[in-house]
Amino acid sequence: MPSTYVIAEAGVNHNGSLELAKRLVEAARAAGADCVKFQSFKASNLATAGTPKADYQTRATGEGETQREMLERLELSWDMHQELQRHCRAQGITFLSTAFDAESIAMLCALGTRLWKVPSGEITNLPYLRAIGAFNQETFLSTGMATLGEVEAAIAALTRAGCERSKLRLLHCTTEYPAPFAEVNLRAMVAMGQAFHLPVGYSDHTPGIEIPVAAVALGATVIEKHFTLDRSLPGPDHRSSLEPGELAAMVQAIRNLERALGDGVKGPTPSEARNRVLARRSLVAAKAIQAGERFTLENLTAKRPGHGISPMEWDRVMGRCAPRAFEPDELIELP
Repeated sequence: MPSTYVIAEAGVNHNGSLELAKRLVEAARAAGADCVKFQSFKASNLATAGTPKADYQTRATGEGETQREMLERLELSWDMHQELQRHCRAQGITFLSTAFDAESIAMLCALGTRLWKVPSGEITNLPYLRAIGAFNQETFLSTGMATLGEVEAAIAALTRAGCERSKLRLLHCTTEYPAPFAEVNLRAMVAMGQAFHLPVGYSDHTPGIEIPVAAVALGATVIEKHFTLDRSLPGPDHRSSLEPGELAAMVQAIRNLERALGDGVKGPTPSEARNRVLARRSLVAAKAIQAGERFTLENLTAKRPGHGISPMEWDRVMGRCAPRAFEPDELIELP
């Protein structure tokens, strides 16, 4: 089975600090993630001056500022992007960032980005979708808050702009932080894959690690999960993020599950083959049997080990004459 692509979503959990961002890169690499993802935006291009914060952002960061004021503190400059890309290369992990505006798309393009992540909030942004689709590169489309019709429209916008369908993957998502378990609806991920005949993945905002692992069991080829160095740090996303040890546990659980899913062919495994003889039964004498005596319900039974005549041969053996004498518990032999 192909390996699930695990994206460690650093997002804005660097709090505007390059040093903290570098430590997030190192933590993602140590956890075994394939990729560490940040967010690229110019706050003034993303939100109007009066846009309020989302409820979860207010709960995490308090009142008294607008969403744009909060975002201004979380911007990454061009130089910071370059340094993070270099640091990722040195650490041996893929650098990725989600662009939220045209200026940031151009910046990531200049950095040589070859993989694009469309965030859920931009799924109805036609100019944005056209700009991403025109690259005709691998694209992950996050579908939080979207109807099936909106997903269809976004796919159409991307493909008409030039993105081949073979380069698209749909990420199911519930856009709430943390996402309530009752609203995850993992079956919708499966339904999207069936509806559009595209590979699917899952961008997770639930507490813990069990839901992304379950998503892999249901066929997710990509898992994205927010993480932080410390959930107690100030900022909008820290509280709903995994800490490094939890991220590592999630990656390990996904890798274990991948091995457990196997190839789908039913048959005894190498380890089972060693146990079959001791776990299965053979036909044995229930009591002493004389040569020429017929096998009956009274003198025949089935016991371990299983290297003799299988009890599935019961009807064939029943009523036949014993070719020789058998002691109690002795495996039956027939010519």
